Amino acid sequence: MNSQRKPEIVTACRKVHFNATHRLHNPNWTDEKNEKVFGKCNNENYHGHNYDLIVKVSGPVNLETGYVIDLKILNDIIRQHVIEKYDHKNLYLDIPDFKDVNPSAENIAVRIWHIIKDQIDPGLKLFIQLYETERNFVEYSGPTNP
Repeated sequence: MNSQRKPEIVTACRKVHFNATHRLHNPNWTDEKNEKVFGKCNNENYHGHNYDLIVKVSGPVNLETGYVIDLKILNDIIRQHVIEKYDHKNLYLDIPDFKDVNPSAENIAVRIWHIIKDQIDPGLKLFIQLYETERNFVEYSGPTNP
C-alpha cells in the first residue's frame, strides 16, 4: 500500500431504528398556548414515533484499514449509548436528558449528536439525521461558531 498518497475524505453512514413516546409541552405556558403551538403533539397522554436515525461520520480514509470508522464499532456506540437509552421509552418522563428540554425532534437530534461525538475520534465530523416520520426529519452537524 502506498503510504505516500493523501487520504480521501469519505462519509460512512449507519442507519438504526428506535421507538419512543413524547409530549411537546412548555410548562411555562398555559394549556391554551401549548395546544395552539403544539396541537396533537401536546396530548397529555403522549404520542409515539418510529424514529429512523442516520449517523454519518466524515473524515479521511485510513490508509491501513480503508475505513473512516469501523462501522461495527459505530453501530456498537449507537446501540449502547442511544438505542438502549431511548428505545421504547417515554422521552418526556423517562430520560433525564429531557428533564428541562422539550423532546422535539430537533432537541433529540442535538442530544444524540453530543452522545455520539463524545465516543468517536474528535478529528471526525459527525452528522445526525433523525426521521420522526417518513416525511418529517431534522439534521444536526454540531454547534455553529458565531
